Amino acid sequence: MKWAVVVFPGSNCDEDAVLGIQKAVGDEVHKVWHQEESLDEYDAVVLPGGFSYGDYLRGGAIARFSPVLKAVVGAAEQGKLVLGICNGFQVLTEAGLLPGALLRNENLQFRCELTPLKVTNTTSPFTNLYEQNEQINIPIAHGEGRYYADEAQLSTLQAENRIAFQYLENPNGSVLDIAGVLNERGNVLGLMPHPERAVEQWMNSKDGVKMFQSMHRYVEEGLFVG
Repeated sequence: MKWAVVVFPGSNCDEDAVLGIQKAVGDEVHKVWHQEESLDEYDAVVLPGGFSYGDYLRGGAIARFSPVLKAVVGAAEQGKLVLGICNGFQVLTEAGLLPGALLRNENLQFRCELTPLKVTNTTSPFTNLYEQNEQINIPIAHGEGRYYADEAQLSTLQAENRIAFQYLENPNGSVLDIAGVLNERGNVLGLMPHPERAVEQWMNSKDGVKMFQSMHRYVEEGLFVG
């Protein structure tokens, strides 16, 4: 399995993502500059955390126009796995690959802490190794992580079991305690917590390992969504 980690001007978690994936599953991982126009050689694409283009306007609003986003949309349409972490989640909502938006935290504070989550969907390519309602601890680090969606979108997300993770101690005011959501097809996941920062015991949690292992298992067993 071969992974791409997209690097935008302002990304600062790209190297963490590469090391986290390598530690969790030992696969080949390449960093891909935002001007790249093809992701055909990769099985999974990761949009990492950071401050793409300085988060001018708002998080992810400019990155959605990078040349690589056309390739990311193409990869998603082909059924490849696309994972957006923190700023990557913001980019995916700005690009329309995921519903909703990420707003300023309710308390207007930048929150950086280990956060307890509940795994609410264990049937996705990203979560198949977790237990239903399993409590895990994954760090957050954001000032614009309050997930918002309108009533119709929330009803759809609930009816289609597309809420992947929920906060147990909602740190930012997200609606329905949502920490991560899936697209309709199930092959695109956006989440504000950072699984790549929870892959070693010295990080105080290894709960992010199962996410990368779930993705690896899904691809290696030939279970592409498309």
